[in-house]
Amino acid sequence: MLVNKLFETAIIGGGVAGTSLLFTLARYTDLKDIIIFEKYEEVSLLNSNPKANSQTLHVGDIETNYTYEKAKRVKKASSMVSNFIHHFGGVGEIGFVRDKMVIAVGSDEIEKLKRRYELFKTLYPYLELWDEAKLKQIEPKLMEGRKEPVLAMGATGQITTVDFKKLSERFVQEAIDTEKNIQIRYNEEVTRIVRLEDGTYEITTDTTRFNARSVVVNAGAYSLLFAQSMGYGLDYAILPIGGSFFFTKEKLLNAKVYTMQHPKLPFAAIHADPDCTQEWCTRFGPTAFALPKLERYHSLHLRDFISALNLDKDVTSVYMDLLKDKTIRNYILRNAVEELPWLGRELFVKDAQKIIPTLRAEEIGFAEGYGGMRPQVIDKKQQKLLLGETRIADSGAIFNMTPSPGASSSLSIAYQDALALCAYLGAAFDEEKHLSEIQNREQGAGSK
Repeated sequence: MLVNKLFETAIIGGGVAGTSLLFTLARYTDLKDIIIFEKYEEVSLLNSNPKANSQTLHVGDIETNYTYEKAKRVKKASSMVSNFIHHFGGVGEIGFVRDKMVIAVGSDEIEKLKRRYELFKTLYPYLELWDEAKLKQIEPKLMEGRKEPVLAMGATGQITTVDFKKLSERFVQEAIDTEKNIQIRYNEEVTRIVRLEDGTYEITTDTTRFNARSVVVNAGAYSLLFAQSMGYGLDYAILPIGGSFFFTKEKLLNAKVYTMQHPKLPFAAIHADPDCTQEWCTRFGPTAFALPKLERYHSLHLRDFISALNLDKDVTSVYMDLLKDKTIRNYILRNAVEELPWLGRELFVKDAQKIIPTLRAEEIGFAEGYGGMRPQVIDKKQQKLLLGETRIADSGAIFNMTPSPGASSSLSIAYQDALALCAYLGAAFDEEKHLSEIQNREQGAGSK
């Protein structure tokens, strides 16, 4: 087994998180030797693939499960992706300007949405309230056959839809186009990472070994497994959550349509998304259910799965607390049933009718091959489920677990990691260049 040259940074994982860091290091730092490993034949075949997510640039404006503070953070983070798409000519190819809204159905939800609008309009000045007459004009399917009152909070002229695989591919191309020594190792699975006595890292793959002065792991649930193999993150466990979708057989909506979030439910409420890879036919979902997998549609490595669960009394306590709540328990059961043939479609369409009241079960079909896995992290010390990104960092090693909205925050996470790597390696970061290209555009500017 050969040992290759010493790289300054090694990146494990070629999804949007890993490739955004590759781009950021190549373009904005003076690091010269960077290597990235992807165990499959091309980038973003897992959660960053357009089939595995709802293709949403999460900004925090229509996601009603976000608090004001979280929305503020997500807005700043996601604006970097929007800015990249504008600056590097990706509008209409990588990111798409389309309408979006969240609808409130019934008087209780309408009052909550009005209060939310008053609070959030200062953070998102472009937001508008759309009444039933406006909705009938712009999205008639939302109003056909509707009996309850409805109100929407929406926006036009924004990048709402992103093909994160194409974004990853552009990140790679922009990195290659620099004068840096960029090595991309496809079809090469990292099996072991060890910190040597001299402080460098030895990275063993299924074919060879590489050495690097620093390492960043952006590999979903496997990020935690690598961290724990090195003695980090032992108080964390993974709850693997899968999600599936249903397709309509024709284009029903022009806009992304989200529904109001139940405050007790930890995962996003049902939404409808025109799919940019399927001639904008409407995709409903996702469902959310625990699945004994770390990677959807790939073979299960039982040992890895058991390690990721990290089961003990603290983890079990988190599961029991979730199941004790009737609302959460019924939600979990309902989502599990929605995965069943025929019966699942009949049940799911009742949820989808909150968006399109006249939708019939025969008008939708289970989206075969669609859906992904989201590694939700459990903090065993606090005995709680952590929603959002989790980061473990020490001594030149960084491990990221980035469920939604991780793709939308990918450039922000990469920026944070790049600054940490530069500090650790004594490298320079071109803040002025990064500011002018990635940080300086206000969300929504230039979108129209």
